[in-house]
Amino acid sequence: MTKPSLWIPRRLSDATMARALRDYHVITNPDDTPGTAAEIIAMSAQVDAMLPCHSELFSPAVVAQLDGRLKIIANHSVGIDHCNLPALAERGIFVTNTPDVLSDATAEIAMLLMLGAARHAVAGDRLVRTGAWTSWSPSFMVGKQVTGARLGIIGMGRVGQAFAKKARGFDMEIHYYNRSPLTDAQAMGAVYHSDIDSLLAVSDFLSLHCPATPDTKGLLNKDRLSKMPKGAVIVNTARGALIVEEDLIAVLQSGHIAAAGLDCFQIEPGGNPVLAAFETVFTLPHIGSATTQTRDAMGFRALDNLDSFFAGQKPHDLC
Repeated sequence: MTKPSLWIPRRLSDATMARALRDYHVITNPDDTPGTAAEIIAMSAQVDAMLPCHSELFSPAVVAQLDGRLKIIANHSVGIDHCNLPALAERGIFVTNTPDVLSDATAEIAMLLMLGAARHAVAGDRLVRTGAWTSWSPSFMVGKQVTGARLGIIGMGRVGQAFAKKARGFDMEIHYYNRSPLTDAQAMGAVYHSDIDSLLAVSDFLSLHCPATPDTKGLLNKDRLSKMPKGAVIVNTARGALIVEEDLIAVLQSGHIAAAGLDCFQIEPGGNPVLAAFETVFTLPHIGSATTQTRDAMGFRALDNLDSFFAGQKPHDLC
């Protein structure tokens, strides 16, 4: 039986690549660079399936030019905002993602960012590395305590719940906004807010865990940031589009928001150099799911979806 043809534009984990090469006729990109629109369109005539990352953009214009041979896009990501689902559905192209498997890894990064932002990790690291640490006093680098503080979570899905579970280890008081309240067993005592503004008002720390959609783009703007307690800390491990970066810069400059921990930005790669200039902003290059265990799990989940599709079954993670 002829193996289905599969395009993998980015370098995935060794275990993922070994399994893919075993079961599919694989076309790879040795340069490990994002697939361009032209490459995506050209490859659609050569393969039955694609296993892209968030870096490959399937806009309506691109989708309109895809060859009829392409049948399925098995994303190596949970987020699917890089895929125009209506356009792909109209072309009869299946789309899957990789939920569940990266929740803990992303929640770990959110915890790192929250602690780093609250306790002056950027400034402290710079002082030690540059040899500028020459004195100490009780007033030196006093930060914001996490233990016992109120944590607001926007988006209480898999990652949000994983983060809440870890935050309870710091005795944090958990509040959350979600499209609908969780069951009591899922909430584990977390306080539900039916609107974002009431959540913001009680959030000493705020962590974003919702997808980027037309409704959530610019979710945190000047008006909403002003509703937070003075000295609050913002954490974002979801998508850069959720925050109006110019507005965040303004409230950091005014001191209303004390600090931020950011793993994602409006422009990626690259980030925001103005935000990066703040020593009160702890930044990472969108590595929330970057552990060996999680990368293997994401790759295998994507391949599981492909295996199901080519076996004539409905993929488990159909979007």
